[in-house]
Amino acid sequence: MGRTIGVLAAEHIAAALVENNQIVGSVRIFPDASNESDYLEGMPTEEICQRIVQQIELARADQELDAVGVGFPGIILNGAVEESPNLPQVKGQNLGVALAALLGQRGISAPVQILNDADATAAGIAATRGHLDKLIRVWTLGSGIGFGRYPQMNMVGEGGHSVVTLDPKENFCRCGGVGHLEGIMGHRAMRLRFLDLEPEEVFEHAQSGDPRCGDFVKLWHRALAVATATSIHMDGPGKFFLSGPNARFLQVGLLDLYLREMVKMSPLQGSSLEVVSTSDEIAIIGAAVSAQHTVSGGPPSATSTPGGAKKTG
Repeated sequence: MGRTIGVLAAEHIAAALVENNQIVGSVRIFPDASNESDYLEGMPTEEICQRIVQQIELARADQELDAVGVGFPGIILNGAVEESPNLPQVKGQNLGVALAALLGQRGISAPVQILNDADATAAGIAATRGHLDKLIRVWTLGSGIGFGRYPQMNMVGEGGHSVVTLDPKENFCRCGGVGHLEGIMGHRAMRLRFLDLEPEEVFEHAQSGDPRCGDFVKLWHRALAVATATSIHMDGPGKFFLSGPNARFLQVGLLDLYLREMVKMSPLQGSSLEVVSTSDEIAIIGAAVSAQHTVSGGPPSATSTPGGAKKTG
């Protein structure tokens, strides 16, 4: 793997130079840690692009680049943001073209790949664990719910908005859809549901025996099991990683129990669940690896192994 810049642009912007699946030098972050989260939420698209390019320039340290990879929230197709509920001002914008133009003005001609931020996390997990030949899927649990897959598929999709219930009252999803996973599990959705409790308090009260909170915690886990089972039935069994700030609420044993109730056909059994602590660095590496694969002609095909289901490009 050559010199590549990886960028994560979600609540903030973080960028670093990546070589051989490792970060070289320091991670450049905008804004600094003293600023509030979700800093990009109200920022105009043009400024977001300019800030991303500034961090790329700082991170590359005058090195020649093979590629630039940018992880960004939303549905991404061919460099364009088809939809981004968390950053709606970017909807319809071709970030790949815009960033390539700005970089070109600064003498940087490296190709730019834009990918979903959860896909970048999945690729980063694959790269740092030596699983680039396997199918890797990751749920990121935070304000919204992200679903990342490695290898990526060149198609429009948003796993965090999987329909997991037919109840018409389940309408807390930020996108406005009914019955969505994010409408149950997302941090924002939980705050809307429990106006008198913070999400942390909901799980604390459930442990203390509160029936309302206890029922919700079961629903929370069952919803994730439904979405995971759907992925297994569509894409085969394999390894699922669970990450993000709200992964701390997970009871893996309960999730696994629900999942076993939902996946009964023997060829589809055998998936495993693992809670992992991820960071900007993991997504940065994943974005860089994905961009490098684009330049080199694509990643290795996932094969049938204990860590991943049989899946080809």
